[in-house]
Amino acid sequence: MTAARIATGLALFLLAATATSWAQSPRTEHTFGLDDPDKPPGATLSDAAMLVGSWTGTAFGGTFEEVWNPPSAGSMVGLFKLMHEGRVTMYEILLLTEEEGTLSLKVKHFDPDFSAWEEKEDYVDFRFVQAGEDALHFSGISFYRLSDNEMHAYLVMRHGDEIREEKIVYHRADTAR
Repeated sequence: MTAARIATGLALFLLAATATSWAQSPRTEHTFGLDDPDKPPGATLSDAAMLVGSWTGTAFGGTFEEVWNPPSAGSMVGLFKLMHEGRVTMYEILLLTEEEGTLSLKVKHFDPDFSAWEEKEDYVDFRFVQAGEDALHFSGISFYRLSDNEMHAYLVMRHGDEIREEKIVYHRADTAR
């Protein structure tokens, strides 16, 4: 997938893709949002198969490890660890579920001591927007497969009135060595 193809395809502080084009509008250069949040397009976990595996990469000025389990019992579980200068700066637990004929990506954040950012019952919920052959879009985050061993994600971040994208570069862990 070329950069041109990505560009055209394309909080707390986070702003929270069946390819029905009426269901989404561009939010940033690489991300989309639902035009009608009450009518998300249909999807299944097979639409998210490109996430499965062990990944390493760069994001937020540091390096990360992320792993996604294959689908089972209507869900996929992911774990994310962000590091700066050899020290953990945050963790995430990610839950991708099939709900009401579509997908929901739920994320809980933790400090290095495993204290939660969100309240006990709360999480960040990214609503499914659209899936394509090499892309998976949720409201606020989009994943683009460049090859079987490389993927880029774009996360919408808000700091006050400023909205920007954060690029996350993934490499399959067993091929990154």
